[in-house]
Amino acid sequence: MRTFNLFTVILSLSFFVSSFNRIENNTSHKNTNKTSSYNSDNDNVKESISNDFFKRYSELKKYKSDVMSLYKHRSLGSIWHDENEINEFGTVLYEKAKQTNDLSIPYQAEIDKLFDNSSENSISKTDADMLLSSLYIVYAKKNISDTKKKVSYDAMLKDFLNYSTIEEATASNSADVKVQYDQYYKLEDVLKKYKKLDRSHKWKAIVPEESPYKDLRPDAVSSTIAQVRTHLYLMGDLKSDSKSNVYDRELMDAVMKYKVRNGFKPNYILAEEHIQEMNTPLSEKMQTLKLNMERCRTIAAQMANSDEYVLVNVPSYELVYVKNGKVQLTSPVFVGAPLTKTTIFNGEIDRIVFSPYWTVPQSIVQNELKSKIAADPNYLAEKNMEMVNGQVRQKPGPDNSLGLVKFMFPNPDDIYMHDTPSKTLFDFEKRTFSHGCINVKMAKELAVAMLQDYPEWTQAKIDKAMAGKVENSFKLSKKVPIYITYFTSLVNDKGEIGFFKDVYEKDAELTKELSVALEQ
Repeated sequence: MRTFNLFTVILSLSFFVSSFNRIENNTSHKNTNKTSSYNSDNDNVKESISNDFFKRYSELKKYKSDVMSLYKHRSLGSIWHDENEINEFGTVLYEKAKQTNDLSIPYQAEIDKLFDNSSENSISKTDADMLLSSLYIVYAKKNISDTKKKVSYDAMLKDFLNYSTIEEATASNSADVKVQYDQYYKLEDVLKKYKKLDRSHKWKAIVPEESPYKDLRPDAVSSTIAQVRTHLYLMGDLKSDSKSNVYDRELMDAVMKYKVRNGFKPNYILAEEHIQEMNTPLSEKMQTLKLNMERCRTIAAQMANSDEYVLVNVPSYELVYVKNGKVQLTSPVFVGAPLTKTTIFNGEIDRIVFSPYWTVPQSIVQNELKSKIAADPNYLAEKNMEMVNGQVRQKPGPDNSLGLVKFMFPNPDDIYMHDTPSKTLFDFEKRTFSHGCINVKMAKELAVAMLQDYPEWTQAKIDKAMAGKVENSFKLSKKVPIYITYFTSLVNDKGEIGFFKDVYEKDAELTKELSVALEQ
């Protein structure tokens, strides 16, 4: 059963739901007046500052003990601020408090000024933080007024400062819970950068000079180019912003970097879809980052601790093979179409099958092949197919739909990975072509890499097995974990963030699921 503190935090202080980042203690203070001129955790100094604050804000004096308990192990001015700006915890607290009926908020006008960019704000950072801490206490007391148990507001706040989401808080009462998949922390770092960029107000939507829009290519001259340049500089694809409106070599390199990390076809053409993607509001990108941080929690702990695994990410159409803790191979893939989605799950690869037969699914036989077989008695022979026990199967060979090798991992949906003769399909940006299985461009290379620990499988033996006319199945003595994932944003090993199209529209599903879970 949850402790009272967590229960109260979760149900009563729901204003924290929108925040997925940890608040970092901030000990840097700008000396703006008498109250903020102190920068020490010394109890006597804190007492002096608090006496001064509650003397000037006398209507809050009855909350002094609870407010100052929040700063017992924290620097003054550090709870509701990131650097010198109010963080999103403070913003959401303010909005929720305003929406609460019958909540009497002392010094409402002063608090309003903290969030009014159009007005001059003479309130120091320390005063602002203590005002919001007072608001927090007022809000909390209102929401737990029906309980009779003694409440530690400091303990309640600690829970949220140490958890990044409500979901994590409900999972455990420990403030030491950590996500083992390090992608979570990489996404979190990007989220912090985007929040800082958002607060700077430097990010602007690109307004194309051309109407209707025409593709931009190297050497083009346009005000659109200058705007793209600034955008790529802010996103980290350019080291500096020359403000030039000429599509030069420097910008070409930045465009290529931008396209590769976001899964676009690697060329120098700036099409309208690229401008539209660049114009995705920062708020939407930050929400995407938060959702994918949540997805990191569902990754099994053994992957983080495993020295070998295969990871397939559907939205980025990419496979990564890790061995001895290092990336050994990456390969483009194509996956299930929207009507035959690839299932998202974890499994274990236990067999590699060379020169595989392809047993044609009955749905394809009924919908596609039956009429062709009836019209042409030689159809099966011409397609290197045969009828066995009432089922149609394609014989091994270079034109086999499964290619030269497949990778098996038992699962109820009969999903597996395989090679394909349709290599040209990997040239498309959106690669949702299959009936659910995963088609791997570098399937042969993956087989070679996975068999390195099996000395009997020499390169010559692998080549011979792939060129066979009879299926050859090899059972792995050590099963290899496989994770089929759905990340619409990922950070690569270089620290570069990529955003990918939500091909199965699962972001909206996850948002709804989290919302429902929080309402229960």
